[in-house]
Amino acid sequence: MADISYKKLFLGILAFVVVSFAVQFMSHFVINERHFSEIGFMRQEPIMALGIVTMLIQGAVLSYVYSILSSNGSSIAKGLTYGLLMGVFLVSYVALVEPSKYAVPSVIQWISVEGIAGLLQFSLFGLLIGMLYSRRSD
Repeated sequence: MADISYKKLFLGILAFVVVSFAVQFMSHFVINERHFSEIGFMRQEPIMALGIVTMLIQGAVLSYVYSILSSNGSSIAKGLTYGLLMGVFLVSYVALVEPSKYAVPSVIQWISVEGIAGLLQFSLFGLLIGMLYSRRSD
């Protein structure tokens, strides 16, 4: 089993939470505010604690898996590839399945908004985790 650096694991989780919060906040409350206000099933006040717990869980899993995969070395390019692959895997549900179940105002707009924001989120995380693990110091 790979030798886990808890400092890097913690920093990876922190990177995921910060990137996720920043990208999703900007998407939901600034750039795409009108899009989300038109969705009839959205809460007036989101339950932020559930979003934060989700970010912590996802950040922990993604950081742990990357720590194992990077045991043979890491680079920014490997981190970006990892982030994009995980983004495609996780964002595909939100972008493609949710509009098939819920009456969203525009399926194409939903896929675009969620797809772009999600892939940006995971790409930025991938860049950061790649930089974090490409360092030699613990």
